[in-house]
Amino acid sequence: MKRHLLNKSLLLALLLITLAGLAQTTPDAGSKVQIGLLKYKGGGDWYSGARALTNLISFMRTNTNVQFMPEPVAVEPGSVQLFAYPILFINGHGNVFFTPEEVENLRKYFAAGGFLFANDDYGMDPSFRRELKKILPGSAWIDLPFAHPIYHTFFDFPNGCPKIHEHDKLPAQGLGLFYDGVMVCFYDYQSDLCDGWEDESVHGDPLEKRQAATKMGTNVILHALSRGVN
Repeated sequence: MKRHLLNKSLLLALLLITLAGLAQTTPDAGSKVQIGLLKYKGGGDWYSGARALTNLISFMRTNTNVQFMPEPVAVEPGSVQLFAYPILFINGHGNVFFTPEEVENLRKYFAAGGFLFANDDYGMDPSFRRELKKILPGSAWIDLPFAHPIYHTFFDFPNGCPKIHEHDKLPAQGLGLFYDGVMVCFYDYQSDLCDGWEDESVHGDPLEKRQAATKMGTNVILHALSRGVN
């Protein structure tokens, strides 16, 4: 199955990565990548990661050559606007639910080359896995090996996904979901990268943890954008 880039912004971002080798550049405004914040149903707090995600975007705007719009935009999973965003972010503490129409739209989004970055802020996991199974019933979560490119795209994480918050005191995992042989979703589980992107005053995390979370988030986003380069 041939996969297509979602839009011109993503194509230009990929060209910048390929030609500039992630060096600092100042491309025109038309090349800016917009990240979507998935506004799901079910009662979970889909909006809870908006400020943290904005902080991550700010870091990437300063430290990579890819030009991002400064803030994410909320988008509903059943909307045609979904396809304007090469990357979606989902976060929360509660229930996630997709209608049959939303399930079909998200499946088409993945088929078109879209990518979902998922963060369990503690409490989202059971419903999130259930709903992703509806979208890709033939796919299973894979615990990504430490040698996977996502851990070495821009910053080096030789021990895989960093542990930011304790939650159930289980090891942090970076899980991948694949469609047609291509990873379409990265899920940081028992890690909570999103909390590490928050201002220091929110959780009081030490600088080392906040830097690890931000750098790992950057790896995920850049890996998602670079999947279609080769």
